[in-house]
Amino acid sequence: MFKTIATFGLAAMMFGTTATISVAQDAKPVKIGWAAWSDAEFVTKLAAKVITDKLGTKVELVQTDVAPLYQGVSRGDIDAMMMAWLPETHADYFHKVKDKVETLGTVYEGAKLGWVVPAYIPEDAISSIEDLAKDDVKEKLGNTVQGIDPGAGLTRLSQQALKDYALSDYKLQISSEAGMLTTVDRAMRSEKWFVATSWSPHWMFGKYELRYIADPKKSLGDAEHVDILARKGMKEENPKVADFLSRMKLPIADLEAAMFNAQETSYDEAVAKYIEDHPDQIAAWIGEEKG
Repeated sequence: MFKTIATFGLAAMMFGTTATISVAQDAKPVKIGWAAWSDAEFVTKLAAKVITDKLGTKVELVQTDVAPLYQGVSRGDIDAMMMAWLPETHADYFHKVKDKVETLGTVYEGAKLGWVVPAYIPEDAISSIEDLAKDDVKEKLGNTVQGIDPGAGLTRLSQQALKDYALSDYKLQISSEAGMLTTVDRAMRSEKWFVATSWSPHWMFGKYELRYIADPKKSLGDAEHVDILARKGMKEENPKVADFLSRMKLPIADLEAAMFNAQETSYDEAVAKYIEDHPDQIAAWIGEEKG
């Protein structure tokens, strides 16, 4: 059900083991990095398609983990990344490279991290992270919070949440986005209780009836914005692409709908449909005059 995505390490950035979108042009390609998260995959592939088709510039997509992405942009091995979750989620990564990168713009605002449960769990049983301390809730959840990849900011914050809420007898199950989604899918089919780390935007809210539980201690942070970071000098060397990326903004509702479409079809088809359905938006992004 869930697509398998190959992951390349930092060596891929250095030695060119990348997925390439080609056009008949000799110019140096723009390297855009992304991690295997559904929102990052959609916005990155959408940007690549527009840059290729509308700006006539080659694009190389470099997939790796979060930490190597920040390192790659700061060292100039990658031109840009479109998934800097700030101010909290990626705070540690960003702090280390903030003087070596440039922020081009914010691709979407109002992003959210949190823990979710299925809607069939009564709210009087679980409405808050604090409720996970109840003995009967612990038993039904198997003392487990389903997590994602170890390098994710959400994982770091979730580990802190377990400490903040004195849930030392819980285990944060480190996995991946795909692993978390597989657990959610299986549990939903049998109406089994679970709590999982999640975020918005995500297509899972279009497929399953889920709800966030309250986080009164704000361990998982407040609303986030997702920024586009570029290596130093990228704006001067490729102003057309940099200007486009600085103008690229998506409403979260549109993004979630497109991500859900990508799961039902494919990311390539969802990207093509988004471009077809939003001509004025695309024109504004690339700086075309409306006539």
